[in-house]
Amino acid sequence: MIFFNYRKYALVFLILFLPLRDTIGSNLHLHLQSSENTSETLNSNNATSSIARKWNEVLLEAIRNDFARPTVHARNLFHISAAMYDAWAIFSETDKTYLIGNDVHGFSSGFLNFQSLSGSIEENRIEAISYTVYRLIKHRFALSPGNLEIMELTDSLFQTELGFDPQFTSEDYTGGSSAALGNYIAKQYIQYGLKDGSNEQFQYENQYYQPVNNSIDVEAPGNPDITDPNRWQPIRFEEFIDQSGNVIPGAVPEFLGPEWGWVLPFSLSEADAVVKERDGNGYKIYYDPGPPPLLDTINGGVDSDHYKWNFSMVATWSSHLDASIDEVIDISPASIGNFDIDELPGDFDEYPLFYDYINGGDASKGRSLNPATGQPYEPQMVKLGDYARILAEFWADGPDSETPPGHWFTILNYVNSHPELLKKMGGEGEILNDLEWDVKTYFMLGGTMHDVAITAWGIKGYYDYIRPVSAIRYMADKGQSSDNSLPNYHIAGIPLVDGFIETVNADDPLVGDNNENLNKIKLHAWKGPEYVDDPESDVAGVDWILAENWWPYQRPSFITPPFAGFVSGHSTFSRAAAELLTRITGTPYFPGGLGEFETPKNEFLVFEEGPSEDITLQWATYRDASDQCSLSRIWGGIHPPVDDLPGRKLGKIIGNSAFEFAMDYFNKPILSVSDNKEFKIFPNPTSDRIKIEIGENREARLRITNLSGIGHYDEKIRGLTTLDISDLNKGIYLIEIRVEDNSYKSLIIVSD
Repeated sequence: MIFFNYRKYALVFLILFLPLRDTIGSNLHLHLQSSENTSETLNSNNATSSIARKWNEVLLEAIRNDFARPTVHARNLFHISAAMYDAWAIFSETDKTYLIGNDVHGFSSGFLNFQSLSGSIEENRIEAISYTVYRLIKHRFALSPGNLEIMELTDSLFQTELGFDPQFTSEDYTGGSSAALGNYIAKQYIQYGLKDGSNEQFQYENQYYQPVNNSIDVEAPGNPDITDPNRWQPIRFEEFIDQSGNVIPGAVPEFLGPEWGWVLPFSLSEADAVVKERDGNGYKIYYDPGPPPLLDTINGGVDSDHYKWNFSMVATWSSHLDASIDEVIDISPASIGNFDIDELPGDFDEYPLFYDYINGGDASKGRSLNPATGQPYEPQMVKLGDYARILAEFWADGPDSETPPGHWFTILNYVNSHPELLKKMGGEGEILNDLEWDVKTYFMLGGTMHDVAITAWGIKGYYDYIRPVSAIRYMADKGQSSDNSLPNYHIAGIPLVDGFIETVNADDPLVGDNNENLNKIKLHAWKGPEYVDDPESDVAGVDWILAENWWPYQRPSFITPPFAGFVSGHSTFSRAAAELLTRITGTPYFPGGLGEFETPKNEFLVFEEGPSEDITLQWATYRDASDQCSLSRIWGGIHPPVDDLPGRKLGKIIGNSAFEFAMDYFNKPILSVSDNKEFKIFPNPTSDRIKIEIGENREARLRITNLSGIGHYDEKIRGLTTLDISDLNKGIYLIEIRVEDNSYKSLIIVSD
């Protein structure tokens, strides 16, 4: 089993921009602690951890000490993971580098063959990787609010533990210095990052996006200043605290990354992209899901009904956030999870068949047996109010956050540390050593998370969709839309649901001393942070409240992430990561058939006291964990279902595509001009294609014949060539490549 273990979050901010931080500890457990202990904890990791793992832990801690920017940190995780992989692959005879020595999106980093002066390959890899990551972290996090902590931690590993010299800055690797090689790799990634469309050189500022709505003051009732209930609305704060705990006084946070669709991707293809124009500006979208349902405030209609159903369900699920309610559910894999993504609703009319509007949850089937043990999954009955609150906080990654893409790196690290994990790529072939496994899995997950950020935020930027706190308050301000014979009717109002969404009558305690609230909309929902003076001891609970005062289950200094809702980044990140981990490990199941996260009684929740008892989140598969993450955002009041399901579907596409794309870099075909008259072909056996590489500036003639000498192919090839052989019948063939006066021959097996 995998165990995650939090101590109570500390909601203490010592100095502006220098809050307490939590840190990832060793092995499988998460430990929260103050920043002065961070270096000691990270450096006390298992002595056998690979150098890639150690630097990944430092990178995750750097992200926790930076502003909470999922797009930026997905990119940081990818670039730094890819740079680590390149520093490793340069020493490999069978694996192809990503950026170094290649042309990537028009960026060319020239590279000469590298021969180290001394030391083993392992020693040189450690040095090259360390200089690479050290320089990149120093560059990428130079302006972070937690810069002092980040640099202290980075220097601690680089200088104190590894003994490397930060004053050595040469990039001339031709003399055989692995340190210079690392510096060179870092410089190439820095230069690439300044040309990748992220606008890094101007601190990732938006270049043309402007919100159409005035900001909402959630401290005041209702949403009187909104002009378009289908578009994103900024939120006004006296003091905004992002999910990494950074304090920003008097802020109206801008939309984060609305133009991120233009950033250069990992595996995304131009064939899957479109550019759509809005307000005279272009937004690049990969895998365009089409628009979410829009509210017609004049004529209503089916689209409006879908809009109302989605956002009113968020309000209804808010009624579940109360552990004083005795209702219990089974949260073990025996009842949670286990449905294929192809079973998800195809259109908005089918959403009510998937989600339980009243009771919460989805159409999970559960599993009867743990495949690793052959034993049934043991039921775990817990209060719905505890479960919903735990999910909302656990998957939010706050208040000290490595952001959703970083969260999945921590999950990957837990999986990688599990003694039952066989480190076979795709579950097949030879067992890889820790360093090779780590650099390759980080490279793949980093590329996947980067592609998700580009895809999800490209969609967010163009469709610019409203969040629940704005939509629910807007509809409630309009009134009810269920019955035009009842008071306070409006076609754009919120639908009434007995026991959850009603109107205030004359006998209602909420009516006010002068009946000022008569016929207003009320919700049976979480009462909000106004009822929590001390999160260490207070619980807001659930009761009837005026809908104009509805809050998501979040801190009053955060409320909702500062970007549009559609599509859910959490759903997309999580499903893509789950698909990738399934492909990487060769099984959908966590090692041992069970992943777990412990939430101790009254020690886990941050927004209020709780949970009311010790509870352990459990998942059989990575996909089950992903699906639980998606539901958490509805209970947290952050996303309606229409943000969720398209994100899950996109995640499946991106995760699998990224895996296939990344695998082409491993075990690359090599034609070695030597006395050995054989060369390697990848993949072999194959059914449809082979890859052959002969060098960038070399040309050769390729011939394929059957064993009787009958020819099938005879053509010229150059550089890296992918050859479609899907027309060949099953059998064994002879492939010959002639380079100048040298001929190289090998056999290829064509399977079904």
